[in-house]
Amino acid sequence: MTKELVRVGRAIHTRPLIMGIVNVTPDSFSDGGQFDSTDAAIEHGLALVESGAEIVDVGGESTRPGAERVDVATERKRVLPVVEELVGRGVRVSVDTTRAEIALECVEAGAEFINDVSGGLADPEMYRTIAATGVSYIAMHWRGHSETMQELTEYENVVTDVRSALKSRIAEMLVWGIEPGRIIIDPGIGFSKTSEQNWALLGHLDELVTLGYPVLIGASRKRFIGDLYFDAETDRDPATSIISALSAQAGAWAVRVHNVDSTKAALDVWSAWENGSRS
Repeated sequence: MTKELVRVGRAIHTRPLIMGIVNVTPDSFSDGGQFDSTDAAIEHGLALVESGAEIVDVGGESTRPGAERVDVATERKRVLPVVEELVGRGVRVSVDTTRAEIALECVEAGAEFINDVSGGLADPEMYRTIAATGVSYIAMHWRGHSETMQELTEYENVVTDVRSALKSRIAEMLVWGIEPGRIIIDPGIGFSKTSEQNWALLGHLDELVTLGYPVLIGASRKRFIGDLYFDAETDRDPATSIISALSAQAGAWAVRVHNVDSTKAALDVWSAWENGSRS
């Protein structure tokens, strides 16, 4: 189904894009090891597009809590061939990386988005690289690398503090010459946040939308969803799909998910509901 304008209250929002996840890693929290070969990752990326993903996000370094960093050569070996092949097949590709060097090589290979979970804080060359290439840049709220991020969950008010931090990131990006129309923000669900803080951010997503920049929500299958069920093995995709629909209601630009089929179904229902309520 193509994107469509839908009225929410007095605002008009575009139906969110679906960003499908391809983790070319052995240790990602949900699907680590399932797609860690080049061929498997490419096949999975194409399958996500077939299911309805408009963008495929390729990552070569796990950012799950406690994960250790990989060296740049390993990250390059994992992601670059996948990016090249998917772009060659006509796929819109995003690359999940905190390294400017990897970002540049992937943009040169045809990547359209750089999805930086550090928001530019992990690599001092990232903003310069993004400004020079003119690629679209997703800046996430971030407080530290995976090894220590869950020790950094103290906030005075998580919604206000995250909004303020993102606003500061945006101001710095503009100083570096990144075009405003290329900036996308992400509140960093699951990164340096407790379960309660994640739900608070999602429940006040409209306050982040008022910053005036597209907002990406990446909540798929994360631990705080499992906390609802008190069972780590419970299927988290249905809850993820509901979050996707509620994110659409709040004005999100895109949702980043593992299961494209279930999220597409949820967004189809949301879109039909909204259109029907205005007819």
